[in-house]
Amino acid sequence: MHFTQEHEEIRRNLKRFIDSEINPHVDEWEAAEQFPAHAVFKKLGNLGMLGLTKPEAYGGAGLDYSYAMVMAETLGHIQCGGVPMAIGVQTDMATPALARFGSDELRRQFLAPSISGDQVACIGVSEPGAGSDVAAIKTAARKDGGDYLINGAKMWITNSLQADWMCLLANTSEGAAHKNKTLICVPMDTKGVTKAKKIRKIGMMSSDTGLIHFDDVRVPQRYRIGEEGMGFTYQMQQFQEERLWAAASTVQALTRNIAETVAYIRERKIFGQAILDFQYVHFRLAELKTEIEALRALTYRACELYVGGEDVTELASMAKLKAGRLRREVSDSLLQYWGGMGYTWDNPVSRAYRDGRLGSIGGGADEVMLGIICKYMQILPRK
Repeated sequence: MHFTQEHEEIRRNLKRFIDSEINPHVDEWEAAEQFPAHAVFKKLGNLGMLGLTKPEAYGGAGLDYSYAMVMAETLGHIQCGGVPMAIGVQTDMATPALARFGSDELRRQFLAPSISGDQVACIGVSEPGAGSDVAAIKTAARKDGGDYLINGAKMWITNSLQADWMCLLANTSEGAAHKNKTLICVPMDTKGVTKAKKIRKIGMMSSDTGLIHFDDVRVPQRYRIGEEGMGFTYQMQQFQEERLWAAASTVQALTRNIAETVAYIRERKIFGQAILDFQYVHFRLAELKTEIEALRALTYRACELYVGGEDVTELASMAKLKAGRLRREVSDSLLQYWGGMGYTWDNPVSRAYRDGRLGSIGGGADEVMLGIICKYMQILPRK
C-alpha cells in the first residue's frame, strides 16, 4: 500500500479526536453499557469521517476504500471494542449498499444524514434463528398497495437501540433463498417497530445491542435499496467491506495491547526479575507481533485489489478469519503475563480478551469464513 499525505492526515485528525473526545470517556461508557452515539457520530460527521468513500453529492468525500481502511485501522486506538464497532456499522456495514444502489431520494433521506452524523444507522440481517446463515432469515416483507408490510425479528443488532433507521434484509418473495431477498430502509420510529430487548453481552459493553420486532410495519416500496430480489447479493458485497474493516481495525488494537503489556511487564517482577526479561516472554511477544504484521500485509493486499475493482471475497474472508483468531490468541497470551491483574474487570487486556471474542462470531463465524475459502479453492462447489 502507498499512503499519501491525505491518508496520513486522516490518521492524525482521527487520532487527535480519539484522544480528546473518546478515550477519556471509555470507562464511563463501558460502565453504562452504552455510549452516546448521536453526539459522537455528529462530531465525527463534522470531521468528515463518516463518508470517506461515499458520493460527494450526499456529503461524502468520494475517496477509494484505502481511506476507509486507514480510518478502521486508526480506530484501533480506542481503548475498547464497542465504540469502533459501532462506528464501523455506520460507515462500512449499514450504508455501502445504499450508497451504491439506492435511489437519489433514498440517499438524500437516509445516506446524507448518516454521513453528516445527524442519524445513526444499523444493519438488520441476523435473527434469533439465523446468524451466519443469511439465507435462512425469516423476516418477510409482502407488498400491500404501494407499501411493504414487514413482519419478523432481528437479533444481535448493533446500534439498534439508538438507531434512526435500519438497513433491513427481508424475504420479499417465495423464490430461491438467494434470489428472494431485498434490502429496505426502515425508520426505527415506524409504527410496529419494537425495541424489545437490550442484549447484555460478555464484551463490547459500550455498544448497544438489541432484539427488534417488526409487527405489520408499513414502509413505502420506494424505500427499497436497488432491485427487488437482489438483497442477498447486495449484502454479500457489503460483507466484503465489513470483513476488511474488521481485519484493519484489529491490527492497531492488538499492536496497542502489546505495547500496554510491554510497559506493564517491564516493571512487574517475579523471582527478582522483570517478566519482560524472561526469554520465553519476549520471544512470544515477537511471535505475536509478527502474526499481526502478517495480518496487516494480507489486509493491505486485499484492499489494493478491492480498490482496483477485483472481487476480494476470498482474501477478505481470510483476513477476517485471521483477525478473529488473532484477537483470541494475542489477548489470551497477554492476559497471562498480567497475572492476577489480568483477571480483573477494569484492565485493558481483560477488556480486549472479552471484546475480541466476538471477532470469530460476528460478521460470519470462523467456520463460515473457512467454507467460503474452501469454495474459492474449489474444494467445495460454489453456488
